[in-house]
Amino acid sequence: MTSADVLSEYENRIDAAQKGLASAYRYRTGTAILLGLSILLACALFSLWAVLPHWWPPLALPIVAETAWLFRRHCLTASRMYRLRLFYERGLQRVRGEWPGQGATGNEFADADHVYARDLDVFGEGSLFELLCTARCGAGRRGLAKYLLEAPPLEETLARQEAVRELSPRVDLRERVAVLGRHQSAESRWETFEKWLELPAAPLDSKLRLALLATSTALAGLTAAGLMALCPWRTAASWILWILVFHSAAGLYLRRRVNRMKGSLHVLSSETRVLREGLQLLARERFESAKLKGLAARVASGAGPVRRLELMLNALHETGKDWFYLPSLMLMLGAQLTAAIEDWRMRRGERLRDWLAAWAEFEALNSLACYAHENPEHIFPEFTEGEARFEASELGHPLLPREMCVRNDVGLNGQSRFYIISGSNMSGKSRLLRAIGLNAVLARAGAPVRAGALRLSPLSVCASISVVDSLMNGRSKFLAEVERLRQTIEESERTPVLFLIDEIFSGTNSQDRRTAAEAVVRTLIGRWALGALSTHDLKLSEIAEEAALAGCNVHMGSRDGTDPMDFDYLLKPGVTRERNALAIARMAGVPV
Repeated sequence: MTSADVLSEYENRIDAAQKGLASAYRYRTGTAILLGLSILLACALFSLWAVLPHWWPPLALPIVAETAWLFRRHCLTASRMYRLRLFYERGLQRVRGEWPGQGATGNEFADADHVYARDLDVFGEGSLFELLCTARCGAGRRGLAKYLLEAPPLEETLARQEAVRELSPRVDLRERVAVLGRHQSAESRWETFEKWLELPAAPLDSKLRLALLATSTALAGLTAAGLMALCPWRTAASWILWILVFHSAAGLYLRRRVNRMKGSLHVLSSETRVLREGLQLLARERFESAKLKGLAARVASGAGPVRRLELMLNALHETGKDWFYLPSLMLMLGAQLTAAIEDWRMRRGERLRDWLAAWAEFEALNSLACYAHENPEHIFPEFTEGEARFEASELGHPLLPREMCVRNDVGLNGQSRFYIISGSNMSGKSRLLRAIGLNAVLARAGAPVRAGALRLSPLSVCASISVVDSLMNGRSKFLAEVERLRQTIEESERTPVLFLIDEIFSGTNSQDRRTAAEAVVRTLIGRWALGALSTHDLKLSEIAEEAALAGCNVHMGSRDGTDPMDFDYLLKPGVTRERNALAIARMAGVPV
């Protein structure tokens, strides 16, 4: 399969979704008319009943109920077709390279102190997260963020690779995930469940719960008996009065507690359906990879309990409706439902955390699989154990459109442990560093990479490319850079590191800069790290000439040397000899 095939497939699916949407709209309009006519018929029959008592108007109610059910079903079908069309339209944008600014940015997961998130554009508009994310739920977005931010053990990475390979052709499964729930705006946010699960336990006394259940049952039974003339109203009313007095006292006692709990459960009620449908979907699927089998097994028993929670939450939501407010108040349904929901949380809370975590992982894998399907020219990297390495041929920046992406070969291993990349501004040095880092992040997450081939060992990525000052924290850019280098060195004590540093110690004079930079490189190389440093300062190229460090000088520059600003973004051996100061001055409007 090629990108053109994916493009054609998505266009065909958009056409099918559009036809389904148009058909659903027609049926919805027709059933709306039928519903209106059936309601008019029912009104007419009730009117005739006043003059023709032999008419039985309830005969019209099944017709009203049936047409109302059909109308609702076609509304849901229209919603599903609309969301399906939107899903493939966004997929089309990704395939065409028109995706920036159209999806979830993941900014809520950004951490300014993370060792590479800001530097490699993991979050934000036009970020790796926006390119990858097709998650339906907030839990899935959180799961994808964790995949991109954390380096797992090699066994976990290989298990993810296997799962992504299996899910990649499953377009039908991604369709079903995309249309979970009844509406596009309804989703399951991880923060909502997390906050609810972290609330302190507030169980209702078991004796009071039993008393409320008994008195509510008695109240309903006495009311029914009175209406059906099974007992005298006077007898029933006397008992009802005493029960209402008890309920009034209990209501006053529990009011603050119930109102507080209702506030925390209000948002939860609208989000449980999407999660429940997702758990059902995952539990019913049959997979081959061990990772997916494990996730399906973890949620196998989840849909039933979550369904019960959903029903209780929906019932609690209905108690606030005008049509049901008085009966629910008399029967103390609000107090009883909040108590039952709290009991569910205490018994099932930890299981719910696990179900959410399993669903989050599945959605993360599904997003990576969608990326693999939409980029069939990308390859899955090969992982090796032993000597640290990052060896790539035709490595490209994954966030660039295909037609703009220039690819380079990169060979970091025991013979060439680090690059010193020299070159002028805009020649592509930082872009190359990000291409290396982003592909390493994708590889560790279990996704394919933009390369002809990639062999790498398990490496933790550390980058210092976009560090900035912080007025709030009283930290200069130079201090922020030093802090990031400290993080990198500390990380190298625990695991092999792939370091990517742009303009190291740019705030110091050339001699001090060279001395400090060499000290950093020696420390990292001594701990079996690999990496690349980009610089304008040609004095730093001397570091790579130290035989004991096993470095390599490379550079990026103009296409053929005639125009210093005509860059080809290709990596070349040796130190740059180009000068473009006058061209830069002319760009700034200086007459030279």
